This record gives sequence, structure tokens and C-alpha cells, in this order.
Amino acid sequence: MVKRTTAVKIRKAHRYLGIFLGIQFIMWTASGLYFSWTDIDEIHGDHFRNMDYEPAAFDGLIGFSEVDLPAKISSLSLKEIAGKPYYWINNEFLVDARTGDHKEGISEEEALAVAEREMSSELKVKGVEVIDETDKHHEYRERKLPAYVISYDSPENIKAYVSVADGSFQTVRHRDWRWFDFLWMTHTMDYEGRDDFNTTVLRAFSLLGLITVMSGFLLWFTSSPTMRNLVKRKK
Repeated sequence: MVKRTTAVKIRKAHRYLGIFLGIQFIMWTASGLYFSWTDIDEIHGDHFRNMDYEPAAFDGLIGFSEVDLPAKISSLSLKEIAGKPYYWINNEFLVDARTGDHKEGISEEEALAVAEREMSSELKVKGVEVIDETDKHHEYRERKLPAYVISYDSPENIKAYVSVADGSFQTVRHRDWRWFDFLWMTHTMDYEGRDDFNTTVLRAFSLLGLITVMSGFLLWFTSSPTMRNLVKRKK
């Protein structure tokens, strides 16, 4: 059987590891509970969107040979902006699909029209601004910039994002999404960009967590009267 001094050392190691890792264990558990009890579609903000929207159909569009471009066409999509058709070419050029005129980004009024089409009609716009840059912690990180930020008058602090360059509706952000994002950060322990599961901090805490659990099992083994009796019988 393990000596008393060894059992005391195991108990101390388990105790101090538990104190050191306790807060992170709570965050892992709390975030896991939140993830399992929330509807991911609501986190995405689908209940604030106009889910009945269907893309418009257009006629009278010009051929691609009539579009004046400095490069060959490698990618192409048809977009509706404020009821008008536009070609988005090579992820760079926005061209009127009826006249061939180039368009340098969309206006605030056009961004509002895009948001009105995509968002619930019950929402009321509170303000509009343009952002040109974001950091790794911004709720609109790693998406098209510049972008219009359309804020709505609601307790959930809803914001819709529309790309200035091509008028594409990007995403919705709201209170529950922000809670999800914060808890996701504490769950992955990626305090820079949220989505890296290979950080040194996460690896270290995961390893220490495993050691803590194993030390608990070992502590039970060394202090259990039942195990002591079994060892004595074998001897």
C-alpha cells in the first residue's frame, strides 16, 4: 500500500491543481451548458431575419462581352441592390447589369435597402455607420471591409452588416451571439481570435486537467478503506 507521506503528497498535488484549474473548469462547464441549452439558429440571429426572402429575377441584362473590364472574368455573381441588378465580377468590380456602368461601392440608402430586404420588417433602424477596420476581438472580424453597420432599436442591441464593395448582406450580431462568442473564447482559450484549438494555453490546461482527474482517482485508491482491505488480503 502507498505510504502515508506519499498519500499526503498526492492529496496536496490534487488540492493545489484543483485550486489552480478550478476557474477554468467552471468556465468550461458553464460554456458547455450554454452551448447545449441554446438554439444555434437563434445565436445566428435567424429569428431577426426575413427568412421568406427570395432573390429577385431580372431580364434585359447585357452580355458579358459588353462589360468593359481590365481583366478576364474569373468569377461572376448577380446581385440585387435596392431593386437593381448588378454583376459582381472577380470579387472586385461591381457593374450595372443593364448599362455596364461601373459602380464604386454602395450608398447608405442602398445599404439600408439591402438590410430591409434581409431583416425582419418589425425592426426599426436606430443608426448607420461605416467601419473600415476591425481587430481580432471585433464581432465583425475576418469579414469584408469596409462595411455599413446598421443598428436597430431593440433590447438585444441588434446590428446588421452590409459590405460597401458589393452590397452583400454579411451577418447579424446581437446580445446572445456576443455571450456565445465570449463563452466560446473561454472554452477554446483562444484569447486572440477565438477559433484556434491548438493554443499552448489550451494544451497545457487540458493536460493539467487530466493530471488533476488522475490524481483524484489515485487519491481515492490510496485512501479508500476498501482498497486497503483488498491489499491486506492479498498479502
